[in-house]
Amino acid sequence: MRINVLQHTPDEGPGTIADWSKRNDHEMTVYHPAHFSGVLPKEEQTDFLVVLGSPQSPNDSDDYIKNERSLIADVLAAGKPVLGICYGAQQIVKVLGYLISKAAHKEVGWAPVRRQSNRIPGLPDQMTVLHWHEDQFVIPKEAELLFSSDLVANQGFVMGNVVGLQFHFEPDADAVREMVANDGQYADEGNDLHQTANDLLTHGVPEENKVVLAKILDYIVKQPVVAQKGENR
Repeated sequence: MRINVLQHTPDEGPGTIADWSKRNDHEMTVYHPAHFSGVLPKEEQTDFLVVLGSPQSPNDSDDYIKNERSLIADVLAAGKPVLGICYGAQQIVKVLGYLISKAAHKEVGWAPVRRQSNRIPGLPDQMTVLHWHEDQFVIPKEAELLFSSDLVANQGFVMGNVVGLQFHFEPDADAVREMVANDGQYADEGNDLHQTANDLLTHGVPEENKVVLAKILDYIVKQPVVAQKGENR
């Protein structure tokens, strides 16, 4: 399977998604559209699209952000699996014609999310995950709410072979250190989880996060092809 990953900032890479890809003998290519003249894969070159986080918003006007939505719309129309993380989930929702807005609470740090659906088998009732966001999405009418947190209800959705997560399962310990080293001040600027950059480091990454993410990825790639029509490119 050809997995194409869209990475938007150097310190938010695929993390344990790459481990899962290697373990399953997939072919993974990482694209950096924000840094290499907006280069993106084509839908026909893609069997599974992963859209990672970003310091930018889907509401920004950069050409590559709009072009990404065209790619996402093409992949959805082809019925291929898509995983969106944080900004990536917001991009999917925007493609489907819904608004992205500022959340009432900025979440940066480790905090629990609770499972709201049994659609994906084997997920725990509650998991402690890394939050790094201040925007939020609505749950598309085509989708099912998957996760919620205390501060932001819409933390994840599932829609056939498409999953969007507002938070991060994918970072390992090295990735968290990289995020904190390069963007740790984001945690200290009006963070409603009241965690410092050092708090993020000392918490440690729950081992189950890698396991849960693998279950989600396994579920996505095993679902039947169902075309989804995007409305906003």
